[in-house]
Amino acid sequence: MTSRAERKYRAATAFQRRINPVLRRLPSQTLLETTGRVTGLPRATPVGGRRVGDSFWLVSEFGERSQYVRNIKADPRVRVRVRGRWHTGTAHLLPDDDPVARLRLLPRFNSAAVRAFGAGLLTVRVDLDG
Repeated sequence: MTSRAERKYRAATAFQRRINPVLRRLPSQTLLETTGRVTGLPRATPVGGRRVGDSFWLVSEFGERSQYVRNIKADPRVRVRVRGRWHTGTAHLLPDDDPVARLRLLPRFNSAAVRAFGAGLLTVRVDLDG
C-alpha cells in the first residue's frame, strides 16, 4: 500500500473508531454483523448498501484489509440489519465485480464517503435467507 493510501486508511479507521459506536445505536443505520474470526463474538459494523431482491449489496472501502471482510473470509454467515429488521444470509466477496460501478447503484451519501476514504474497493454481496 502506498504511503498516501496508508494515510487514508489510518485517518478513516481513526474516524470510524469514534463514530461507529454512535452509528450502531441508531435504529435506522444499516449494520453488517459478522462473527469475529479470533473471538467468535458478534461484530456489528455500520455499512451503506442496498437490498435488491433477496440480496444485499455493499462496497468495502478497504477491500480485504477491512476487518469485517477478514471475518467474512473466516465465516461467511452474517446478519444484516436493514430498516430496523435483521436478516440472516451468506456473504460473498466479488473481486471481479466493478466496485466503482456498483457504488453508483448504492446510496449516494455512503458511496461518496467510500470513494473519498477508500483504497482497494471490494464488492460484497449477501444472499439473504428466505
